[in-house]
Amino acid sequence: MQRGLTAHPLLVLFAKAPVRGTVKTRLARAIGDAAALEFHRHTLEQTASRLRDQPGWNLLLAVTPDDAPERLWPGGIAREGQGDGDLGQRMGRLLARARPNAPVAIVGSDIPALDRPHVARAFDLLRTHDLVLGPAGDGGYWLIGAAAPPPACLFDAVRWSSAHTLADTLANASGLRVGLADLLDDVDDATGYARWRGRA
Repeated sequence: MQRGLTAHPLLVLFAKAPVRGTVKTRLARAIGDAAALEFHRHTLEQTASRLRDQPGWNLLLAVTPDDAPERLWPGGIAREGQGDGDLGQRMGRLLARARPNAPVAIVGSDIPALDRPHVARAFDLLRTHDLVLGPAGDGGYWLIGAAAPPPACLFDAVRWSSAHTLADTLANASGLRVGLADLLDDVDDATGYARWRGRA
């Protein structure tokens, strides 16, 4: 586990260990475990490479499982385990670190188009908003950021990995100043994978 982050905007890259049969399982049903693993590994490495060493934020790799071998992860990036709990609980603990001079944003590792300008615009929104969400075309979101610790109810009853994920989170954020970042898509199924292959 690597430390050493100072008070500064914090970008957290959520990542699952690239192990065959455990990643992109819905996609793997369409294209096979080997191709799904290769996509996951490639996207994780490319995303980490684009988002690291930026003057506007510190990058933290939040990994699961917590004890996955170091050799599985991109090197030279601060890293810690996501810990126990469902997705909302794990993200909530990280967002609770947010402060006005050090907002926190979390992104996934399966958004091939994600690049530095998308993150920079999200952090710009956090200057004037309490919460920022980056919508995805499937009804979820690729980014969530906070300028201060969000309410504990933010992820209550959110229907994860569904067309309702963004709407449920927005409903729980009632009363907060919420900004929406750019629309980007993750790759979860054969259609998204074919679209990515065509662009690549």
